Amino acid sequence: MTDNSTFMRSLRRGLQMQTADGSSPVRGRRRAPDGEGGETVRRPGGMGRFLRDIVIIFLAALLISFLIKTFLVRSFYIPSASMENTLQINDRIIVNELVPNVVPLKRGDIIVFKDPGGWLSTSDQVSSTTGNPVVDGFQWFLTQVGLGTQDSDDHLVKRVIGLPGDKVACCNDFGQMTVNGVPLDEPYTKLPAGISRESEKDFSVTVPAGSLWVEGDNRYNSADSRLQTNTPSKGFVPESDVVGRAFIITWPLSRWTWLDDYPDVFRGTDSSTK
Repeated sequence: MTDNSTFMRSLRRGLQMQTADGSSPVRGRRRAPDGEGGETVRRPGGMGRFLRDIVIIFLAALLISFLIKTFLVRSFYIPSASMENTLQINDRIIVNELVPNVVPLKRGDIIVFKDPGGWLSTSDQVSSTTGNPVVDGFQWFLTQVGLGTQDSDDHLVKRVIGLPGDKVACCNDFGQMTVNGVPLDEPYTKLPAGISRESEKDFSVTVPAGSLWVEGDNRYNSADSRLQTNTPSKGFVPESDVVGRAFIITWPLSRWTWLDDYPDVFRGTDSSTK
């Protein structure tokens, strides 16, 4: 009797270890609460959760990159020498698109703007490709995250010299540019050896409302406002054509630097009689 009792207890314990469908217990399942038919429930798979999270992250990144590119910053590549020595060929710059729609423009700002009509030559175009696979790969990455530009073939980069209402002229007896009668001492310009005049062409203009007068820092190698007086814009850049203000050089890494707007150069031009 003792042996039979021991055998029966062992048998009952063995039966209790079986699930309702007769299979052995499986890791990752749990017994349903009483009253639910005793069915088992499988937990969500780890791979499914991973793929779902990847999709959510990807969609969020697309949204963020769209907002960044639309409202904040963009990247441009410099293919020409018109802004030397401030900007060199192959430099990559980042442009703040809050200027001028949210933040006002200032004299001395370096801006990227759409061609007002008839300005562009092949050498002056601000391009999105360099021919260097490393740099272009970096640009491709920037484009994917919303910081690159794919439509830069009709853009230029210059420095703002005159704001709406300013009288810009050159040159005074010392070869200087003047804004509202105030001579400018411009440390950022590149002039040919032995030349001190800031422009090879004399001119005097008053900037109309809603427009800008812009010039390249490489004064004798820049097709800027001074040379565009016969185009439809008559040399002026509509503020509505401004993409934004360049504020940093990001590539090559050896040239990484913030871009200066030289406020001291234009000090006093606001207080002068226009």
